Amino acid sequence: MSEDRIPTTRAGYDKKRAELDHLQGFDMIEITKRVASARDMGDLSENAEYHAAREDQGLLQAKINQLKDQLSRSYILDTENLPKGIVVFGSKVRVMDLDAEEEETYELIGPGQEDPDTNRILTTSPIGQGLIGSKVGDSVEIAVPRGTIRFKVLEISVADV
Repeated sequence: MSEDRIPTTRAGYDKKRAELDHLQGFDMIEITKRVASARDMGDLSENAEYHAAREDQGLLQAKINQLKDQLSRSYILDTENLPKGIVVFGSKVRVMDLDAEEEETYELIGPGQEDPDTNRILTTSPIGQGLIGSKVGDSVEIAVPRGTIRFKVLEISVADV
């Protein structure tokens, strides 16, 4: 597992913590009951229900471990104290797509708050990385899987995180 620190807001941290609590406190208990019930059905070597429940239990444990790792590496940033006038974590950035001649707005946030459908993107995404450090008036070229996109930064404000 990576040792990189993960910036997050209080809301993002709390959302991940709640998800972890639910997985450990409800989902894992239900799967454990399924395993026990399937075990009571007899011969485990030919018991598909038992093997399916054990596989589900393993997948859930992997998700729990991943969330624990992310939470342990998270640090909460107060977006009010971030630098102004430069794109950083917690910024809302209005840009002009120079090729499509359309304006778009992105919010650069941390894991647990991302929603590509509403342009809430991770700072570690290609677009997030390409915008980090830019200022109003800057033009940036960003390599994305479908090619290169060109943006001109029009406005920077604090994201609604």
